[in-house]
Amino acid sequence: MQFKDRYEAGKKLARALAPLVNKEAVVYALPRGGVALGYEISKALKIPLDIIVTRKIGHPVQPEYAICAVAEDGHEICNETERAAMDKTWLAQAKKKQLEEAKRRRITYRSGINSPTVTGKTAILVDDGIATGLTIRLAITELKHLNPKRLIVAVPVAPREVAEEISKVADELVVLDLPTIYAGAVGAYYENFPQIEDKEVIKLLNEIADQKF
Repeated sequence: MQFKDRYEAGKKLARALAPLVNKEAVVYALPRGGVALGYEISKALKIPLDIIVTRKIGHPVQPEYAICAVAEDGHEICNETERAAMDKTWLAQAKKKQLEEAKRRRITYRSGINSPTVTGKTAILVDDGIATGLTIRLAITELKHLNPKRLIVAVPVAPREVAEEISKVADELVVLDLPTIYAGAVGAYYENFPQIEDKEVIKLLNEIADQKF
């Protein structure tokens, strides 16, 4: 399946989620790419939008391949086989860099916006796709600390084996495309997959915040 862009993918996810979600729900998007999809879901279902910031630590030779993920509070998850093979000094520096970026994004994107409460509600965790699954698995852990009643993960595309692992730790997994042979990168499933800049993320989050769902 090919998606025109993230916004189209978000609209398709919103339609798939509509029967599952009542008004007692909050969308959590992984920035930057996931915010475009979260925006469309929030707008269609008329529920608040927030972010969960987790950052990928890419392999030094193949940066798109995640070997670890780190959250803004310092929690991390790693491919233990890959971590064991990495230089410890390099890995510590990479973690520090991504931790700083996670904190920067939180401050930059949510400054002046109050975060909605999800305790006792449904949390919908959204990204523009899953590859290794490390960042979204860490985001699931972070979201569970907020005590939602139910946690749904919603993405346009994911490898089958990773989707199976995600489904074990989420209450429900919504995936529009589970290719038999994964193309290796999320961007391969989009016609247009430009990098989303900070200003676009801020614009989308502020626009939804103004709706006061």
